[in-house]
Amino acid sequence: MLRQRVITALVLAPFVIFVILWVPHPITCAVLALLVAAGAWEWSAFPGFTHTSTRLAYVAFIAACLGLAWYVGVDSAESSLLLYASLAWWVLALLWIGFAPASVNRATAAVAGLFALVPVWLALVRLHAQGPQLMLFLLLLVVAADIGAYFAGRSLGRHKLAPRVSPGKTWEGVGGGLVAAALMAAFGVWWFSMDTVPFMALCILVAIASVVGDLTESMFKRHAGLKDSGNLLPGHGGVLDRVDSVTAAAPVFLIGLERLGLLR
Repeated sequence: MLRQRVITALVLAPFVIFVILWVPHPITCAVLALLVAAGAWEWSAFPGFTHTSTRLAYVAFIAACLGLAWYVGVDSAESSLLLYASLAWWVLALLWIGFAPASVNRATAAVAGLFALVPVWLALVRLHAQGPQLMLFLLLLVVAADIGAYFAGRSLGRHKLAPRVSPGKTWEGVGGGLVAAALMAAFGVWWFSMDTVPFMALCILVAIASVVGDLTESMFKRHAGLKDSGNLLPGHGGVLDRVDSVTAAAPVFLIGLERLGLLR
């Protein structure tokens, strides 16, 4: 499994870097929209939609929301309001995971997809417009936290983090992920000449948010009786299995940069 994960990551990495750093902004936005559409298709299984027509309708609805956001303006007050609403959603998701992970039904699973998928597209598009390297750094930060959590959890994991949602995750894994995120944050301070304390604090918060995003997808997969959201990416599962952490991390990173005045 680990070998497959590494091979898939190495194959995808050059394409991801190319799209982020060297492709014109509108095309990058379109590629991100396609990824969100693929994620919407996978998410449509969480509410228990089984008919292809119903799942396509769900994808079409999410795509229409992206189109509306583009029409209104990704930097508009309305789009900003949605991003702030997504922060409230992720706090709610954390409480949901902690206190009532079994309280999932068709309606809540379907609505949750809207708050998970549309804001992440908005956040990544705005972040890419501010600077492609910032978007690349966000992905590296999330990957670093994921890798740190994986190896720390395997070697040191004893205490379960959320056994009713994701039995394999441990508090030791979270600790390893935060250490790896802190190291990446220190690199980011040098990379972008950021103020050390606020930027590193933000990166740690982003790493915590990435765990919430991961656990949230796991909660809905568990409700739907799924191990993976799909099988598109060997060793990783589906698109959502690879970007679930980013769905929560991206809005937190963007809004944090804006509120701390770290964008230039």
